[in-house]
Parts: sequence; structure tokens; C-alpha cells
Amino acid sequence: MGLEGSLLEAGQALRRGEVTSVELTERALAVADEFGVYLARFPDHALASARRADRDFAAGVDRGPVQGIPLGVKDLIAVAEGPTTAQSVVLDWGTGVDAAVTRRLKAAGGVIVGKTSTMEFGCGVPDGTKPFPIPRNPRDTERWAGGSSSGTASGVAAGMFFAGLGSDTAGSIRMPAAFCGVTGLMPTHGRVSGAGCVPLASSLDRVGPLARTVRDCAALLEVIAEVPFVAPEFTGDLTGLRIGVVREHHFPEGADPALAGVFDEALSALEGLGAELVEVALPHWSELTTAVLVTASCEALAQHRSELITRWHDYGVSTRAIFAAGSLISGADYVQAQRVRQVARRELTRLLEDVDVIASPVASIGAPLLTVVADEAGQQNADVFGKINTPYWNGVGNPVLAVPMGETADGLPLSLQLAGDLFDEATVLRVGEAFQRQEVR
Repeated sequence: MGLEGSLLEAGQALRRGEVTSVELTERALAVADEFGVYLARFPDHALASARRADRDFAAGVDRGPVQGIPLGVKDLIAVAEGPTTAQSVVLDWGTGVDAAVTRRLKAAGGVIVGKTSTMEFGCGVPDGTKPFPIPRNPRDTERWAGGSSSGTASGVAAGMFFAGLGSDTAGSIRMPAAFCGVTGLMPTHGRVSGAGCVPLASSLDRVGPLARTVRDCAALLEVIAEVPFVAPEFTGDLTGLRIGVVREHHFPEGADPALAGVFDEALSALEGLGAELVEVALPHWSELTTAVLVTASCEALAQHRSELITRWHDYGVSTRAIFAAGSLISGADYVQAQRVRQVARRELTRLLEDVDVIASPVASIGAPLLTVVADEAGQQNADVFGKINTPYWNGVGNPVLAVPMGETADGLPLSLQLAGDLFDEATVLRVGEAFQRQEVR
């Protein structure tokens, strides 16, 4: 049987002596990996960490919310107990090194049970020609868990660990959270250190938590934040908050028929909690989305240019196509993309003077079938990726939360995207927690 309940509930049980960290860890390690969650498990190291946590509890030492809690870490984030490969035959960082966020988890008593699967270097689509697992969705194994923090989201949903870390360059925390029906937080750019993490596009990359609840994400952010984070007060009352509602560009042709109704129900719930709803439009949506894709390709090419020349066929088809696209973009185009980002950030800042949080759907579809994620050439299916509403927010640096908000007619999760002002994760989390609280009543 997998792990049940939330990270914070498990922590309370540990502190009451109802269960031990060793018992939780053994239960986590006993779950069969039916969903392509793991690239590597660390049973000996995990159990040793669990025993240390139990000794600390017995001695009255409390290191915080993740003490004794089984966690997963995406394989773009270095963990000393195993190699970091970024799910690519091109890279092997070897062992013995922890990323900054990993050190923080360990110092707080977290139990890292393994490295979780991703897309190659955090982009592209599943590639069955390479010697790595294909992440699958626990709701339906024929469907994708989302990219690229796939394994972490799938593992949380399947009860293999209570929470974990992912990274997000154009939606890689929020998309898998949405498709797997869990909660994911992309913090403000710079809030969490990326030291010891495999970069994709450094001006866009962010590390953040995936978990079952908003409260769990807030607890993890407290542990891993490089910049001090003041946790919100979770009252469930949103009186006095103004929420900007975005519809433009988020309901394209081919959107799931259930989306509009589910989104409206979510908005009604927020209004019922005291929030005032205001219809808004995101400034420069199309231009900024393009600027993010230009930036990502150029910065990825800068990371991989020499390896692409010497090891072209070692990269997956979709990965090398994304990276190589950067060679078709001029320096002037890259600079112009950064100008677009600056203009959009400035205008978004003005918008957020009028509203506290901006709400939209994470995606306009549920989890797609694995057979349609890639096109016939093995590259990203533009029709699928065009229905995912996440890249915009990487371009401006703001914190964004993905929270389950309902289901399609086929029972696939749909997700609410809540974005806030720079370094104001507290308000975003407060709104998400209030919404989630009433959803589970």
C-alpha cells in the first residue's frame, strides 16, 4: 500500500509517535514502480536517514516539517547518493555532490528515497529509443504524466513519496502537477537556489515543490528557499482580495468541453470565499510566449553547443530539435526577446497593482495520450503543447501555483493556475489553500 495523506499530516503522526520514519520509508520503498517514476532508488541511504530522524524525534530534536518524510528529487537536481543524468546519455555528473536544495532538505531531516524521471534535460517529449523509463500517469498509464517534472508528480500521485522537487522552465512543475492531479509551485525567479541543478535556460529556470496540498508546498518552500520566505496565514477567508480572471487565449479551439464549466465553478468558489473577481487580459501574451521559446532555445544551445556538434545522435530527437533551433535565432532576436520580457514584466507589475492574484487554467486539456504527445517525426506535437498555458509566466519571473480544480468527462484532472506579484508567494498560497480547503470538504 502506498503512502496516504499529506506531508504535514504524516509529520503530525510522526510527532505523536503513531508511526516512525522507518515505517513510512519502508512503505514508500515497497511501492512497485509501475509508472516510470524512478531513475534510481536509494533504499540503504533512505533508511539510514529515516533512522536518524527517528533518533532525533526520540531525543526531542525537531528540524521542521520535512523531518522523517520520504521525498523524491527530479534527476536534474544533484543528490550525492546517485548520479545526475538529466535523463540523457550525454550527461553523468557522478555521485558525491548535493545541490543547494538537496542540502537544505537533508539538513531539515528529509528522507530522499530516489531520483525521479524527467524529459531529457528538462524539455522535449518521452523517447522510447533511449535507456530511460517513460513516465506515465497514475490516472491512466496510457497517458503522459506531463513534462518535465513527470516522475515527481507521478510519484506523489501514486503514493511513492509525500512530496518532491521539480524544476520549471516553461511549465515543467505546473504541467505535470495539472495532468497528475497534484499541487505544484513555481516560486519567484531567484527565490530558490539553482546551484547544483542541471540548467536548461538559466534566466527562465526555477526549482520548486510538488505535493498533494498547498500547505505541503508552502512547508517545502520554507525549507528550500534561498531568499527568506514568510509563510502565509491560512484562514480560508479571501475577503478583500481582488482576483484577476484571464480567459483570452486560454480556451482555444479543441479545449476540453468540461474546462469552461470547471473554471467557472472554481471562480465561483473563490468568490464565495470573499474574493472580488475582475476580468483582465495578460499584457503581450503572444509576444511574451514567443520570447520565452526564443530565450529557451538560445540559452539551451549555449549550454549544449559543443556536445551537439560531437554527439548529435546521442540526444533525443525532440531535444536536439529544440536546442538546434537556437542556431537559427540571431543575437539581435535574442536581445529583442529580452526587451519583450522587460516590457511585459513592467506592464504586468502595473496590472498587479490593481489585483492581488491572477487566475487561469494551467492547460485547456487533460493529460494527453502518450501516442499523441509527439508528432510523426518524434518532435513535440504543436497541437498538444499549444494548449498548455504555462510559458508566459517564466518570462516574467512571477510565482505561480497549480491546484487541482476538477475533472474532464473522462475523469482526468484539470488545474487552476494562480499567479502573484514577485516574491509574494504568500498571497498565491493563501488563495490556493483556501480554494483547496473548500474543495475537499
